[in-house]
Amino acid sequence: MNYLKNLTLILLLSITHSTYGQTSKKNIVIIISDDHAYQTIGAYGSHIAKTPNIDRLAKEGTVFNKAYVTNSICGPSRATLLTGKYSHKNGFKDNETSNFDHSQDLFVKRLRNAGYKTAWIGKQHLGNNPQGFDYSSILIGQGHYFNPDFINTDGTRERVEGYVSDIVTQKATSWLDTLDKTAPFCLIIGHKATHRTWMPDPKDFGKYDDAIISLPETFYDTYEGRQAAKEQEMSIAKDMQMGYDLKMYKNPIELRKDGNFARMTEQQFNKYLAYYKPIHEKLEMANLSDKALAEWKYRRYMIDYLNTAESMDRNIGTVLNYLDENDLTDNTIVIYLSDQGFYMGEHGWFDKRFMYEESFRTPMLARLPGVIKPNTITNAMVMNVDIAPTLLELANVEKPKDMQGVSFLPTLKNNNKKTRKGMFYHYYENGEHAVSPHFGVSDGRYKLIRFYKRVEGWELFDLEADPNELNNVYGKAKYRNIQNRMEKILRKEVQNLQDEDAANILQNIR
Repeated sequence: MNYLKNLTLILLLSITHSTYGQTSKKNIVIIISDDHAYQTIGAYGSHIAKTPNIDRLAKEGTVFNKAYVTNSICGPSRATLLTGKYSHKNGFKDNETSNFDHSQDLFVKRLRNAGYKTAWIGKQHLGNNPQGFDYSSILIGQGHYFNPDFINTDGTRERVEGYVSDIVTQKATSWLDTLDKTAPFCLIIGHKATHRTWMPDPKDFGKYDDAIISLPETFYDTYEGRQAAKEQEMSIAKDMQMGYDLKMYKNPIELRKDGNFARMTEQQFNKYLAYYKPIHEKLEMANLSDKALAEWKYRRYMIDYLNTAESMDRNIGTVLNYLDENDLTDNTIVIYLSDQGFYMGEHGWFDKRFMYEESFRTPMLARLPGVIKPNTITNAMVMNVDIAPTLLELANVEKPKDMQGVSFLPTLKNNNKKTRKGMFYHYYENGEHAVSPHFGVSDGRYKLIRFYKRVEGWELFDLEADPNELNNVYGKAKYRNIQNRMEKILRKEVQNLQDEDAANILQNIR
């Protein structure tokens, strides 16, 4: 009898060990979206946007109230995620001139060497030859919302008919289905949404058409004392394009010529035409101009953006449900973040790039049952450069010596625990949207920025007194001591991080 009991116990233990959720190492799922603003997420206080699945992560995990990026632009953000290094060290400073060196030490390579199965599916935006992955199916370039093209692990290219958020999710869950149930995995899902131009799944048309969408209080910012902000070209009023951005082409023939629509099937195109044609006709009759037109553009932008986010959130729910259904939830850390923040009309803008809060700050939420306390909020400062060392520490894998990020695993275990005192930022691109390159530091309250090339100058903000960053106090007598302290912090950070570009600029300034 005892023999039978022991045999039964051994069999039960064997069966339990064979399930996904009982691997000795934690599984990892990172979902990274594109240009998704924290202002449009329910868990961050939005009263307009419906994001029930991202909000589920907040209820079951923690919301990072002070998550930031090192360089607010698509490719560099993903390079930082993979390497745990700042742009000047990982070699990918901007989208226009940089080429990513995939041969460098990436956190996924370390995980793979430790027995993890690894995959990146969706947008990566770092070239077409990813390394460190057992499987990859990468959107080519920025990717397209409809019938997107992918390049796969073996180098083959394919066009898949359908809507990109659905396709990326289906590829991700299909890859999970192929795995040995006893091996840990690291899956990165890169969503195209909510990148410009904002093209919703037709099933989401109309969801925000009647929503009350108020103008941000800074929509008519005059940029006094902020020359770089004055010279940008990302204004909703003057730079957002009626056709390309808002689908307000003169006629269906012109609409069909747009590259995003030329690749559509007739059925897909007709659904778009049926939705947007009446909107265009109503606009023509209204004959708007000046502020009335700017405010119309803002509203249409917000509706398209929020409709586009609907499909992404729905697909995040599909992934979370998959984890539940396959007993993966309890042993898997899920991190959701965007590659940076985005302007939802603040300062009259769309896009990102600036070190101002709306683009410097990014949404980030994490869930790991038994480690992360559910339904919590942390005000600890973290950056996307910190994700790689955090995941390596979680997996008990040694991090590369040149990795510059700081593990925030202590914060995951205790949301009140802080792992960094300040943050360094450097934006390099000197092209699209005419945003002047700049670098700076923030300690959470004060932010010091040095602009160069297009605009030469300094900005200092007191975020407690001026959360909208409208009042540049650099050079003001009242802030002289704070200014001197922040300049010392900046110089120290530049030296410690070995940012030679910033060091050369500071060397000529006293």
